Amino acid sequence: MPVVHGRSRGRSRTAPCGTVLRCARALPRALLLLTLPAAWPMAFGAAATRLAELPAQWIDDRGQPFDLRTLEGHEVVLTMAYATCHRVCPMTIRRLQQVQREYDRRGTSAEFLVIGYDPDNDDAVAWHQYRQTRHLTRSNWHFLIGTRETVEKTARQLGFEFWRYDQHVVHDSRILYFDERGTLVATGETTELESTQERTQR
Repeated sequence: MPVVHGRSRGRSRTAPCGTVLRCARALPRALLLLTLPAAWPMAFGAAATRLAELPAQWIDDRGQPFDLRTLEGHEVVLTMAYATCHRVCPMTIRRLQQVQREYDRRGTSAEFLVIGYDPDNDDAVAWHQYRQTRHLTRSNWHFLIGTRETVEKTARQLGFEFWRYDQHVVHDSRILYFDERGTLVATGETTELESTQERTQR
């Protein structure tokens, strides 16, 4: 769970904020992270710690270009998923909705990004239908499609573990939280794995 202070050799230790004003501004975000499910204030396995380090160019579910740099100045909640996932991704999306409600309750805002694991099958039409059928139509939610190379690079940078087995995809689930400067500040994980092979077993 999030740690707001630590101890070293019997003395209390807090993260430097520079000024009292900066500490005061950081406090609401720290309190919000305390309420988010399965959130920790560090990202194990993530090589990239800033949005600016990720590939910038994507396509959204409307078929329009989407540039991650347009998110500067906004808090961002990010995950990866695929549209026909039956187990892990629905749980992840429900968790994102829970996080959205928490932001709403506190009167704060964030941009929600869902990057597709499977660009060969999940195109803009598939993601748009996914949004409509699940009522995920708020303008601050973005479902993004990249090339296979871009998706694999982004997954490696952010510590999302997934691989292809024959015609199937196996993946884990994570939710990453970036502050308004685009810096990674927390991560949540689940330990379950989902395979697209389950689609053929139903």
